[in-house]
Amino acid sequence: MNILQLTNKMPYPPNDGGSIATLNMSKSFADLGNKVTILAMNTPKHSFNINDIPEEITNKITFETIEVETDINKKDALINLFFSDLPYNAVRFISDDFTNKLINILKSEDFNIVQLEGIYLAPYIDIIKEHSNALISLRSHNIEHEIWKRVASNETNPVKKKYTNILSNRIKKFEKKYMNKYDLLVPITSRDLNVLNKMGNKKSAHVAMTGIDFNNIIIDNSNSNYPSLFFIGALDWAPNQEGLNWFIKNVWPRIHTKFPSLIFKIAGRNAPEKIIANFNKPNIKYIGAVDDAYQFMNQNSIMIAPLFSGSGMRIKIIEGMSLGKTIITTSIGSEGIDTNHNENILIADTDIDFIKSIEQLVTNENLYNNISNNAIKFIRDNFDNNGITAELVDFYKFQINNLL
Repeated sequence: MNILQLTNKMPYPPNDGGSIATLNMSKSFADLGNKVTILAMNTPKHSFNINDIPEEITNKITFETIEVETDINKKDALINLFFSDLPYNAVRFISDDFTNKLINILKSEDFNIVQLEGIYLAPYIDIIKEHSNALISLRSHNIEHEIWKRVASNETNPVKKKYTNILSNRIKKFEKKYMNKYDLLVPITSRDLNVLNKMGNKKSAHVAMTGIDFNNIIIDNSNSNYPSLFFIGALDWAPNQEGLNWFIKNVWPRIHTKFPSLIFKIAGRNAPEKIIANFNKPNIKYIGAVDDAYQFMNQNSIMIAPLFSGSGMRIKIIEGMSLGKTIITTSIGSEGIDTNHNENILIADTDIDFIKSIEQLVTNENLYNNISNNAIKFIRDNFDNNGITAELVDFYKFQINNLL
């Protein structure tokens, strides 16, 4: 097959969930014998020169990019709030330059599948239909309005709460507007498929979780610090900021009092100064962006993922589990991963639950090792990237053959 993937940010380097989900699948598409082209918006936030992408990747995948200005502008956001029905999140990714680049690519060759990496690429569906006979697949990385609805429910500032609720409602209308305009739906979790079906999806669908490339997974505990706590994730993402602030305020003081030598390391990129200031607490070490996320995880033991909003699948959790990290997260954090509490992960939804779980792991290395080993097996059994992508390719081929 000839596959074109559209993405609203550069998928390289793969240092956040969306980029990892896109690039892992692209590489597997290519490894399975498909021709793969990625057309990516090169935005200020995720800017990258395609000439710096390693040859081992560019030999498999053709990358095309177009510069798109997506930085948040307060004036534009206010104008959008009062004079538009579209969510500001979506408007930022509507670009004439991207449209023109897309048309040129569609005219240059015939594609079997055009896969949209997320709902914010949906405004380009009509353009694709006009210039291509390819089947259009919407790969839904999450339920976008749900993220903001959950953020709003946890917001204490009344002005921010009202704005976030407005944003959530607009995004939901936006999602419904493009419901069924695609030909195929590829949600990232079974749970998301159920939500999208309830919202009105009538198209054929196939769940394709984000898989792990086990060729890149090397478990190395030779320099691992046990016990130690760590967090890793994008620090410009509202759910991560929200969860970390909650953890530092409600959990860390009591953990530090009980285990005064325990260190909590925080790694992540693009942290605002306001967030960094909140990390200035005893025994919290802010690392910032790390060159090698897997190396950082290998060097530490207990992973904290205090998520109370968000949607889809938390990629860093399955990466941590694949490396044998024992993870403490919330019910929302484990959503869509089908983990088992006390078997391959620990679920904690309150400050008391987090404190109890940390105490158990810090004082019981056997429990830590048991959950760690179970986590590795769980990911190996369920998240092989090539297997997941091969099933999606079979789904696509079946749909294409039905049109013949």
